[in-house]
Amino acid sequence: MLQFSAATRFGHTKWALSLGLLLAAGAAHAQTNTPKYSNEFMNLGAGARSLGMGKVQVSLATDATAGYWNPAALTNLSAKYDGVLMHSELFSGVVKNDYAAFAMPLDDKSVVGATLLRTGVDNIADTRLLINQYDGSIDYSRITYFSVADYALLLSYARKLGPEGLSVGANAKLIYRNVGSYANAYGFGLDASVQYNHKGWRLGLVARDITTTFNAWSVDADKFKASGVAVDEKIPVNATELTLPRLVLGAGYQFRLPAQFTALAAVDLDATTDGKRNTLVRSNTVSVDPRAGLEIGYHNLVFLRGGVGNYQQIDMFDGLNSAGKSNYKKAWKGQYSLGAGVAFSGLRVDLALSRLALDENSNVNSLIVSLGYGFGSRMGGLRMTN
Repeated sequence: MLQFSAATRFGHTKWALSLGLLLAAGAAHAQTNTPKYSNEFMNLGAGARSLGMGKVQVSLATDATAGYWNPAALTNLSAKYDGVLMHSELFSGVVKNDYAAFAMPLDDKSVVGATLLRTGVDNIADTRLLINQYDGSIDYSRITYFSVADYALLLSYARKLGPEGLSVGANAKLIYRNVGSYANAYGFGLDASVQYNHKGWRLGLVARDITTTFNAWSVDADKFKASGVAVDEKIPVNATELTLPRLVLGAGYQFRLPAQFTALAAVDLDATTDGKRNTLVRSNTVSVDPRAGLEIGYHNLVFLRGGVGNYQQIDMFDGLNSAGKSNYKKAWKGQYSLGAGVAFSGLRVDLALSRLALDENSNVNSLIVSLGYGFGSRMGGLRMTN
């Protein structure tokens, strides 16, 4: 993903350094906590097709990306073996996001898949020892570098049930998070899902982190102290961070248009349970983010896509009042995306253009490209789209 931003590299480095050191420090307030946006790297999305449709994919996935979006939808595979690769970069290349997935059937009813995710900031400069605290001298050889990275491995299983079009699936998630040599965490969680296809309708329901996924943080306090932590700075402690359950309900309908065109429209309702978020529907315990996407295809070969979601209420500058002070008003802003794709002889090339920032004056856009390839025919897969 190519990223265009007006922010300077120096500013990004300072931000990344602070992020890296505070990721583990966030667990210092309690031995067990349930923060908002825990394991949020798992929700960045996978595959340019979905990102071009506003992350609407829970009921639509028909390839190896189903292991990420809805494991039960792995039974939609039309190819015997399918793989997808994606590399994206956020914030002018500071944050790198890598994704790989593979899926294959065990028999005519069961499918297995594996998904690997990595999101990280590399080569962060730790300058806390740059200036000698005793004589004020500067020694550039005292600068060290480290990385902050989050990894996840998803092992998926899906199986068709008796009623035609009905499938169930599950993910076992293994998580590893690392903050240089200062701290790391290991975690485990489970997802469960259902997929139902009937006469052009596609319905999907995913319960993510149904057992409250945990991250057990291990902090090397001596490393923090040796790296020049200020006297009044808190040292993180070992802790367990919990990720609360998340429910995503998706519904889509595909219909044929004249001249070998097809249209696929879908909506996802993403419900989080970690407290009030800045979403269209919200309460103190549950928040819901609705998303919508549309895909137009021609001859099952070329596709155009669009999507919208992530609506948030933000403060908009509305000039100066009579006293010369700034006026602000509340406004709802959404995140829009466009996409295109080509599918030929099992090869799929998908592109997506998405605006990361909700500020209408921002030029922060992302161009995402993903590649997928399926080979070998499989009876019973969903064949109308790529």
